Amino acid sequence: MSPLLYKIAKKCLFQLNPETAHTITLAGLRMAERLRILGLIAGTPENDPVELWGLKFPNRVGLAAGMDKEADTIDAFGRLGFGFVEVGTLTPRPQPGNPKPRLFRLIPQEGIINRMGFNNHGIDEGVCNIEKQSTFKGIVGVNIGKNKVTPNDEANHDYLSCLRAAWPVADYIAVNFSSPNTPGLRELQKADSAARLLAVLKAEQSNLVSDTGKKVPLLMKVAPDMEIDQIRELSRIFLDGGLDGLIATNTTLGRGGVERHPRHQEAGGLSGKPLTKRSTEIIQAFAAELGGRIPIIGVGGIMTGDDAVEKLRAGASLVQLYTGFIYKGPNLIGDCVRAMREQSPAAKGGEA
Repeated sequence: MSPLLYKIAKKCLFQLNPETAHTITLAGLRMAERLRILGLIAGTPENDPVELWGLKFPNRVGLAAGMDKEADTIDAFGRLGFGFVEVGTLTPRPQPGNPKPRLFRLIPQEGIINRMGFNNHGIDEGVCNIEKQSTFKGIVGVNIGKNKVTPNDEANHDYLSCLRAAWPVADYIAVNFSSPNTPGLRELQKADSAARLLAVLKAEQSNLVSDTGKKVPLLMKVAPDMEIDQIRELSRIFLDGGLDGLIATNTTLGRGGVERHPRHQEAGGLSGKPLTKRSTEIIQAFAAELGGRIPIIGVGGIMTGDDAVEKLRAGASLVQLYTGFIYKGPNLIGDCVRAMREQSPAAKGGEA
């Protein structure tokens, strides 16, 4: 995409309320895809094929959950060059999310604070939307969560319901138990709760494999706001429980780097450039504990191709974009693919 074209679009969109701008952007992408002009605008996607969990990813750069909450813009995001698209978070029942306003730009710091609260139309509509997508040839991940009204001691039922519903259409399923915007959700990251949730989901995964003959990897998404002792504890649980993959990280409750912004005290999770360093540190810590036995998707503050490479060096196998995509535009996808491709053993003349 022409940098000038995105600069103009961004200037117009940033005049609008962030949530309104988001809605308009996704509607515009879907329209451009239907009219078959999005490919002309975006250009040819970059390739850097990699296989993970038996899945063939066209490249290592994905769209993080939270952008396509209703799973109705997959084809368009694929046309922009993403190798995989993670939709959701989807919950068993539709819910409106938290009261508005709930999304805030911190433009000088290239950050975003959100307290959306899993606003979505429910897992059944999300699955129907995925089934309608027709042109995307990459990998589709489905991010699942619990409804706000569901107490934590019944959360397993919500996750199981979503797991079963998403199974036929998902290439992988990501369990979101780390969002800061559903009250008490992060309590599920405590050792006992995490171990129980993982055991229940892995048992159902095994049942579904037997019933359908299809294997869908199970991933869990963790928060950046944890100390090394919790990382070690969770790593043991993930290894012992047979977790297929880890996504690190979600948004942060910390406000480092944005303390002087007038919006810094807004409730919610912070993403973007202020999270870059912390997210990479968490990836590195988990990678050290997991020893390469559980692949990691790195997400959090990827604003340049070099940021993506740092996630790989920290131990990630794939990366995802969210806030960086908003601030930098679609060209960031190709920048990240090329930067990581140049770091591959094949590019350096080593073994593939």
